[in-house]
Amino acid sequence: MADIVPFPRPVNRDPEPLWRELLGDQLRRRRHEREEILAETAEKAGVSPQYLSEVERGLKEPSSEMIAAIAGALDTSLIELTSAIADELRTVPASVPASRGAFALAA
Repeated sequence: MADIVPFPRPVNRDPEPLWRELLGDQLRRRRHEREEILAETAEKAGVSPQYLSEVERGLKEPSSEMIAAIAGALDTSLIELTSAIADELRTVPASVPASRGAFALAA
């Protein structure tokens, strides 16, 4: 009979942030820097204020077209937006969530 041997897991590490959460934070930050209310930016982007709110809170996974529309409404480009998010990700220590731990079958 074989034994299942778990690989060591990182101890007390938070899971990596989700892309949609970092995107939402970045969009909200840029909107606040422009001192715009949600409705103003949403109108410029051609989306509803409710949808933009959900994107900013990291609840929606917007399409690339929606991201481009919102970025344009904030007078930024996709490359500037994604570069800022990539910079944020570089500051987060990489970890594997405990729920995704790897196992090996030992014979």
